Amino acid sequence: MNAASRNPPIPGLLDALAAADSSTRLQAALAAGTHPDAALVEPLVARCAVEPDLFVRDMLTWALTRHPREITVPGLLAELGSQRAQARSQALHTLSKIGDQSAWPALTRALLGDADDEVARSAWRAAVVLVPAGQESGLAADLAAQLGRGDRTVQASLSRALVALGDVIEPVLRAARASADETVRVHAHATERLLRDPDAGFEPALEEAKRVVALGPERAGEAAC
Repeated sequence: MNAASRNPPIPGLLDALAAADSSTRLQAALAAGTHPDAALVEPLVARCAVEPDLFVRDMLTWALTRHPREITVPGLLAELGSQRAQARSQALHTLSKIGDQSAWPALTRALLGDADDEVARSAWRAAVVLVPAGQESGLAADLAAQLGRGDRTVQASLSRALVALGDVIEPVLRAARASADETVRVHAHATERLLRDPDAGFEPALEEAKRVVALGPERAGEAAC
């Protein structure tokens, strides 16, 4: 079914979405996507904010993508102002899967720099998907402002988001390589390495970047020989 039905929600489905057993919740989310119904969108969005199981959250997102975007997108955008970090993160994740560029204006610098790492990571991924043609350079600058942030997992996510933008990131990486902050310089070098060779892997790129920053490009090249 390509559009939400006009039938009442499946009996017991709303209760099943909040059941104690995660497999029951997973099956309920699957059913909600298999039989789309406009009446289910609000409960699905609300459940995303509190669902503890990653697999169930992924199924909730899939279920929402099965509903018309003119119904789902407004509800997801409203979640971006939630005080609950998971609500913001999951809404961003779902918006990236829907891919509706009308959501782009909601991808603010505040979200790209959200204090919660998971929210910020979701915002980076969503922004790369939703950025309109011609605005990639501005997004690259906003993302580059986060270089050096967080642990390796967070940094790897940011590098992947930047690399997905392509060569437009070269100027911001060049500027970041001159930063007074060594962590920013290392992250910028690692991201540049991934831009040149996306298959290199973040960990090897990061270790190479540390050598470059510590020794300088020429001495690092000699050490690698």
